[in-house]
Amino acid sequence: MTSVVERLQGDGPVFSIEFFPPRDAADEAVLWKSIRELEPLDPAYMSITYGAGGSSRDGTIRSIARVATETTLVPMAHLTAVNHSVAELRNVIGWYAAVGVRNILALRGDPPGDVYGDWVPHPEGLNYAEELVELVRSLGDFCVGVSAFPYGHPRSANLEADTEYLVRKLRAGADFAIAQLFFEPEDFLRLRDRVAATGCEALVIPGIMPLTTPRTLHTSIKLSGAPAPRRLLDRLEPLAGDPKAFRAEGIDAVTELCERLIAEGVPDLHFYTFNRSKATREVVSRLGLVPARA
Repeated sequence: MTSVVERLQGDGPVFSIEFFPPRDAADEAVLWKSIRELEPLDPAYMSITYGAGGSSRDGTIRSIARVATETTLVPMAHLTAVNHSVAELRNVIGWYAAVGVRNILALRGDPPGDVYGDWVPHPEGLNYAEELVELVRSLGDFCVGVSAFPYGHPRSANLEADTEYLVRKLRAGADFAIAQLFFEPEDFLRLRDRVAATGCEALVIPGIMPLTTPRTLHTSIKLSGAPAPRRLLDRLEPLAGDPKAFRAEGIDAVTELCERLIAEGVPDLHFYTFNRSKATREVVSRLGLVPARA
């Protein structure tokens, strides 16, 4: 199985895609329509997020196995420590390996129901993402990624402490980090510079969400943990009542963001798709990241 890092070692920038697990048969049909539409564009890898137990977790496992066995895509499975004992984590990791998934994004995960709530580890589980990285590494030849926070994790005292925690995860055995959402190129580039200043040479990859509706804008603000810059809001908010105009301006804004990141040498743009393919296809096409045969 090809690793994420191997896929990022080409001469030019590439893109990757992220989906969330289907809740029912209708969701699954939408997911697979998007996967099939994006597959010919040859993304570097694709991932599916992971719920802490129940149908969401099972949907991730089932879907990532299908990607590994039925498509040409390089799959990366998400894994969190939420509500899992170490024995259960070992079981999930072993199952991923059994179906040929060798790329794992290792996340501590957020407290169920409240991302800002108190973290309560499973009594037989893990407390930190770096411990999960070490566990995955101990169980086989996996390529491991972790999360990064351009504005700092909500529980970090400051950016210096947040950078220290990120570098600890990378030095525990992670090969790369994917940054949560941000609004300005400089927000990501400063994160990359902070990591490089520690002497850590691991890849840091920007996470990108196409801004197609007011809802996606508000979701981006929530997930980033930081207010959107006034410049972006002034550009998009007046168009909230005109879906077509909002979408066009949002795609322009995201494309401009990506162009700057590519100019700064980022190896990969990781797109959060909301299980739809059209906006991502438009952006990567405008950026020239689509193979000529697609």
